[in-house]
Amino acid sequence: MLDGVMRRLIDPPLNRAGELLARIGIGADGVTMAGLVFGIGCAGAIAASADAIALLLLALSRLCDGLDGAIARATAKTDRGGFLDIVFDFVFYGAVPLGFALRDPALFGLPAAVLLFTFYINGASFLAFAAVAAKRGMESAARGVKSIYFTAGLAEGTETILAFALMILLPGWFPLIAYFFAGLTLMTAISRIVFASVLFKDEEEGEG
Repeated sequence: MLDGVMRRLIDPPLNRAGELLARIGIGADGVTMAGLVFGIGCAGAIAASADAIALLLLALSRLCDGLDGAIARATAKTDRGGFLDIVFDFVFYGAVPLGFALRDPALFGLPAAVLLFTFYINGASFLAFAAVAAKRGMESAARGVKSIYFTAGLAEGTETILAFALMILLPGWFPLIAYFFAGLTLMTAISRIVFASVLFKDEEEGEG
């Protein structure tokens, strides 16, 4: 829901930084890998109750996630880079709830599992929509220039990062935040499924 607004705010400085990094020889794939390392480190810090470190690694991970695309735009976008970016994002999104589950299985295990379940549904609907959209030649730049088709929703990247930051800042509130965000994520997935059911309806299905 907030990604469109955030893109207009952060893309200009990210693009300038991406051009500078590209000129000094830093590649997009390397930054994508660094983002994954920071993201996994964030989850590990959460599990170890090192919340200040977790928050810093969260910020660094998402900074890399923005910079890799900016570097690619300044040089050349590749299918491999787009693939790695999407897959590593999903790894990061799954790692943070897992970090909380490892931190306190008795208290955080169930809400983390519920959140991961809704992430799974949302991710499946997101990727399936993108696959069918690509098959039909659909394109969208509403969430920035992406390797695959991005659909809008209540729970997008910006909301997810805000939720993760809130969880780290208020770990005792993790169950409540996780259940609330799981609800938003599920609503996003359901709305995408309904939208796809209408948008992707073939003409012959509507006859008779």
